[in-house]
Amino acid sequence: MTTMDKIKSTDAPMNLAYRLRSLLFSQEGVLFIIMIVSVLFLATRTDKFLTVSNLLQQGRFMTEVGLIAIPMTYIIITGGIDLSVGSILGLTAIILGWTWQELSFPLELAIITGIIAGTIAGFINGFFIVRVKVPPLIMTLATLALYRGLAEGISEAKSARGYPEWFFQLGQGDFLGVPTQLWLLIVAVIIFAIILARTQTGRALYAIGNNETGARFSGLTVDRYLLFIYTLSGFMSGLAGYIFVSRVSTTRSDMGTGIELDVIAAVVLGGTSIFGGTGSVIGTMIGVVLIQLLKNGLALTGVTSDATIIVIGSVLIFAILVNNFIQNRRLGM
Repeated sequence: MTTMDKIKSTDAPMNLAYRLRSLLFSQEGVLFIIMIVSVLFLATRTDKFLTVSNLLQQGRFMTEVGLIAIPMTYIIITGGIDLSVGSILGLTAIILGWTWQELSFPLELAIITGIIAGTIAGFINGFFIVRVKVPPLIMTLATLALYRGLAEGISEAKSARGYPEWFFQLGQGDFLGVPTQLWLLIVAVIIFAIILARTQTGRALYAIGNNETGARFSGLTVDRYLLFIYTLSGFMSGLAGYIFVSRVSTTRSDMGTGIELDVIAAVVLGGTSIFGGTGSVIGTMIGVVLIQLLKNGLALTGVTSDATIIVIGSVLIFAILVNNFIQNRRLGM
């Protein structure tokens, strides 16, 4: 064995140990440990929590939040925000039910129309943010009210019911023993995690979040990327609206109210900085799972909803502090 081979054989375990240490002390790693500890603790409090049927049911319930959280991760990485996602979900649901029941659209066309409406709503957000230069917080706060008002005006306080059996397959059905919509979420996570981590689009989003002006001077088409991610947010919110209706079997104008808070909490909990430039889809999904399991586990143990909010808020604050500590260590502060 040559001297170089000896050095390589010595470095291999050190490199592996360094990578494991980096993974363990990353935001995703710390959050995963918090999730495991929380699951084990809740499992000791009730025997109903750590069962296959209960965990799969929670996977069904968290799908809408997960789908919306994916593009929200992209948006927050660029330093933006989208507060209108819950209203877009509600608007999509109402348009789906209204076009089917009141305008006699074929249900398949009504579904497509609802998702297109959600996509257009996201595009409008992006257009005004990019072209008119309205700050994302102000623009999406305004459309939060606008889209909710449109949903209430179109529905006239009526709900659409009586969907055919096939319509419920996505929201209530199973495939290979797993909720159908959970398969959709898994595929979406894989695709968008790869896009963010391994493609030019992902690198561009990080560059925009770190320094938008610098990204423009570097030749990146910043406006095109921003318009794309806000439109994507509208599309995913529309898709989540369709799944929501399929799951609960009816449409109401208040669907999706407050879901934007769960989505943003999951994204921030997963390590995406509200100042932009850092974040990952995997971290976001761990945040989504952790929040859903905490809600479910605490409810099964008899904890009130108010106390559950306090616990989730405390976990969020702790995760943010951990993230800040990790970032400061990386910067050598």
